[in-house]
Amino acid sequence: MQEELKEILNGLLNNLLKEIENNSTTKQWLSLKEACDYAGVSYNTLMKFRLHNGLKIAEINGVKRVSKTEIDNFFNENSF
Repeated sequence: MQEELKEILNGLLNNLLKEIENNSTTKQWLSLKEACDYAGVSYNTLMKFRLHNGLKIAEINGVKRVSKTEIDNFFNENSF
């Protein structure tokens, strides 16, 4: 009985770890779509944040990414 419980718990923990690894919120760098989802704003609003308020977006070879830390800091700095 105790061994069965151990196996069940190990299986649940392994499944949970796989879910966490696959979850986009665990990534540090987000695509623009993921950044919009994370910040809860539209693409146009994200671009306004970039152009008018200084949100930093990295671009390498045409691939754009936004750091979750950058988004968090941006919201903290612009809170009132």
